[in-house]
Amino acid sequence: MTQAFAKSAAALDAVPPGGPPRNEWRALRLVAPYLLEYRGRVAIALVFLIVAKLANVGVPLVLKQVVDSFAPEKAIVLVPFALLAAYGLLRFSTTLFAELRDIVFIRVTQRAIRRIALGVFRHLHALSLRFHLDRQTGGMTRDIERGTRGISTLLSYMLFSIVPVILEFVLVAAVLFARFDWRFPAVTFIAVSLYIGFTITVTEWRIAIRREANELDSRANTRAVDSLLNYETVKYFGNEDFEAGRYDDSLRKYEDAAVKNEASLGILNIGQSSIIAIALTVLMMLAADGVERKVLTLGDLVLINALLIQLYIPLNFLGMVYREVKQSLIDMDRMFRLLSVNREVEDRPGAVEVPPGETEVRFRHVDFSYDPKRQILFDVSFDIAAGSRVAVVGHSGSGKSTLARLLYRFYDVSGGSIEVNGIDLRDLRQAGLRAAIGIVPQDTVLFNDTILYNIRYGRPEASDEEVRAAARSAQIHDFIVSLPEQYEAMVGERGLKLSGGEKQRVAIARAILKDPRILIFDEATSALDSRAERAIQSELDRIARGRTTLMIAHRLSTVMDADQILVMDQGRIVERGTHRDLLERDGLYAQMWALQKLEEDEPVPGVTLP
Repeated sequence: MTQAFAKSAAALDAVPPGGPPRNEWRALRLVAPYLLEYRGRVAIALVFLIVAKLANVGVPLVLKQVVDSFAPEKAIVLVPFALLAAYGLLRFSTTLFAELRDIVFIRVTQRAIRRIALGVFRHLHALSLRFHLDRQTGGMTRDIERGTRGISTLLSYMLFSIVPVILEFVLVAAVLFARFDWRFPAVTFIAVSLYIGFTITVTEWRIAIRREANELDSRANTRAVDSLLNYETVKYFGNEDFEAGRYDDSLRKYEDAAVKNEASLGILNIGQSSIIAIALTVLMMLAADGVERKVLTLGDLVLINALLIQLYIPLNFLGMVYREVKQSLIDMDRMFRLLSVNREVEDRPGAVEVPPGETEVRFRHVDFSYDPKRQILFDVSFDIAAGSRVAVVGHSGSGKSTLARLLYRFYDVSGGSIEVNGIDLRDLRQAGLRAAIGIVPQDTVLFNDTILYNIRYGRPEASDEEVRAAARSAQIHDFIVSLPEQYEAMVGERGLKLSGGEKQRVAIARAILKDPRILIFDEATSALDSRAERAIQSELDRIARGRTTLMIAHRLSTVMDADQILVMDQGRIVERGTHRDLLERDGLYAQMWALQKLEEDEPVPGVTLP
């Protein structure tokens, strides 16, 4: 299924976003497999559809017989109760089989929505960190919402509106050919052709207007979501009116596009109604003339009127259907563009799992750049032996956190290689690699759920007692049980109900619960005060014991006991050694150590400040 999904997405990837307009009808290629998967249900639904339309066309034929039986020239011997009963039965059958059709088909529609939405969700998680750093969440979620809704509209209208109208037109044309002269089907064909041509022409013109409205709607939603996610920043600077003004500017542009869209809809409806009205008038004049000349009966007049009303009512609906189908394809196309975004980081064919047992990590002459114009890492080489701890320190922007992202394989290196147990990361399965790594990040972002959920996220199958044990190890259990809801307390959007230190303790508990073979501490105690840091540091040392550990630190006091300390500056390793070795070398590390001690008002004998 995943491969088929990828192939369908690739087939849709004709033009990159911002390029020429795409042929939205190609979105049908992605939907078609779901109809084939439920071909039995589709076949039954089509049978119900045909029966419903036959009953619908049969109603005017029976009505003609009823009217003719009451003609003055015929002596009424018996009221045509059988015809009236048949008329009522056909009316009921039309509704009955139409509803049965919908009941049978609803599973196909909902399953298609579920499978495609799940495919888009999985694909978004498979994309690189680069994509997610550039994305606009509000607009993207709105595109997915409209796209999944468009699937339901497309399947329902394509199969149960367009096909029925075509079928009904064929049946009506057959009756007109069989019972009346050539003028009646000729007028009908001409009117239908003009109607369809006019509808398609105007609708294609409206598509550009609707696409612009969608773009502006997504932009407005993006601004609203972005502003609300940064609620505290807005409050810090008192920029509520500024944010409201930006949002209103987007809404105003959307308002103008929506008004233009509705005006064009009015033009379309007026043109459609004019064509139908003229055609009905001409046909009724022909029928009335036939009755006057005794060529047709009064029942024939009623038959023609009923047939044409039954044809033109759904034909009028067909105009709306075409508009909705085209709009659904536009909405789906925007969603499918997400599928066509290439996965920057993918498993190679034949990728293997991380070998069991002790784990060793090696960086070999690694070069890396987020942007080709700005290189971040230059010829970085170091080893983390199995069970040892290597710390990386340096000024902000020196490339420390980039090492963790590369080890997680959020990006692939630009040059050189990273190896785990002698195997290049690019030859390992990403899922297995990341399962072997646990991280306590500098910026801890939590799900808007309970504390229990956020800690258990490290290992979803863990028991409540295991979660509590991890919380105790992270020195946060006592805080949690002091809350009214305890472990069921909600942490808020992005964990905003917790302090920075509390969030970081939750992250530590989550990493402890995962029980990984490789640990990454990315400034794991940066949000803690000195007292809390000392309480946590001993616990971090305990859980790191026996594990291959990469420690990225700003506070040098947290890495004094590391087996090796790497000092980075402007993307290069400029010093390496133990804490004592680096102090004796009196280089950059010694300067950083002296500065931090000075900040703590603790004099350091024998160290000269820069």
